[in-house]
Amino acid sequence: MAYRLEEINRRVLEEPEAFVGECDAKYNSNVERAAEIIARNINKSRIVLLSGPSGSGKTTTAKNIETALEKMDIVTHTISLDNYFRDVDPDTTPRNENGEYDFESPECLDIPLLTQHFLDLDTGREIMVPKFEFKKQKRNPDRAVPLRLAENEIVIFEGIHALNDKITSHGEGRFATKIYISARSNVESNGEVVFKGTWMRITRRVLRDMQFRGSSPAATFRMWGNVRRGEKKYISPFKNSADVIFDSSLPYEVSALKPYSKAFFRDIPEDTMRYKEIMDIEKAYELFEPLDERYIPATSLLREFMGGGVYHY
Repeated sequence: MAYRLEEINRRVLEEPEAFVGECDAKYNSNVERAAEIIARNINKSRIVLLSGPSGSGKTTTAKNIETALEKMDIVTHTISLDNYFRDVDPDTTPRNENGEYDFESPECLDIPLLTQHFLDLDTGREIMVPKFEFKKQKRNPDRAVPLRLAENEIVIFEGIHALNDKITSHGEGRFATKIYISARSNVESNGEVVFKGTWMRITRRVLRDMQFRGSSPAATFRMWGNVRRGEKKYISPFKNSADVIFDSSLPYEVSALKPYSKAFFRDIPEDTMRYKEIMDIEKAYELFEPLDERYIPATSLLREFMGGGVYHY
């Protein structure tokens, strides 16, 4: 599906509040659909695997699914697969073809521990959910927390590798509900793509890293080439195994991020991988009418990246 630039600009100018409401309602209908499928499968398994590439809105989507399931009296726990990272070790951490640490690889995860935890949770046993500390690049055993699922409880494991075969083949083929989410729609004008769905994801991530992680846009763009390589190798090949696939792109989002966009493209070194494409993104932003932030509700998926949302991450 593609969005039309002309229609986006018209609605941003003429009826911004209604436009945002319609876009968010469509996203929310996908959340409700995912929750219904999870509820339908609860007697088969209480494990849900939610995957998608960087910048897809996995964290907010998991929280929104939690809310939808709670309305069905299903208690939900969400666990980030990041907590199952192995301690970073020069001898064991996987490396890419350039000899650098390959943090996009699923081999960074402690798959045997994860597999055992899937089995334990599905059979009513207690686990100790680990906590990975990124600053120290290792797990902290003192921060592990216990979890045991009661009869009407499920757990969502969310992360970029959640649908990878190394993860989903857990427990000799035990069943899990699988969800894949990504910003998948382009914006077109006169039949030509003027803004790609992948550009939505990278600019979401640039804003999030700039706002909340103290990372400059240049630093985030510098990682983009390796992130895209990891997506194509480790994430995208498994998306069609999902029970639910849905699009997290929002037609209004480029307009909403436009007021921030001037800061995105300052001081990007010309030797940055994909430099020309980054400059193409900067030019593409000029095509969109800006959308005032006051029209973006606190419940919007975009708030995961902008801030000011109902959830704390």
